[in-house]
Amino acid sequence: MPEAPPLQDLQKTLGQQRLVTFEPGRAAIEYLAGVHMCHSGGVVQGGFICGWIDAAMAHAAMAGGGDMTPMSLELKVSFFAPARPGLVLAEAWIERAGKSTCFAEGRLLNAAGEVLAKATSTIRLIPRAKVEAGSKAAMG
Repeated sequence: MPEAPPLQDLQKTLGQQRLVTFEPGRAAIEYLAGVHMCHSGGVVQGGFICGWIDAAMAHAAMAGGGDMTPMSLELKVSFFAPARPGLVLAEAWIERAGKSTCFAEGRLLNAAGEVLAKATSTIRLIPRAKVEAGSKAAMG
């Protein structure tokens, strides 16, 4: 099994608890949805849900190995039921992969295993060195 990337500030902000699955083409990440992530009625704001599933799809792409950074080109999310504070699980898998582009699917489940949202994404795989060089140049 490939080594999971270290936990970054972004994952902490999103409430990441643990990486449950990290294997070629598949990933599952457990998050703690906090009250501070909710809007009216105690419902988790949709941007967090998108971020959770997007991160799981990116991890599924990274788990395939290689020195590539996944960049989402397109993300579509369908919401089926409200997410509430508590543990949720974002699962993702690579449906099809080419040399520089892959197509991912994912979903968000609550603690009872109910599907709260599903997503699809087109992901561009860019050499990590190129991404890091671009980031350094942008940050001066």
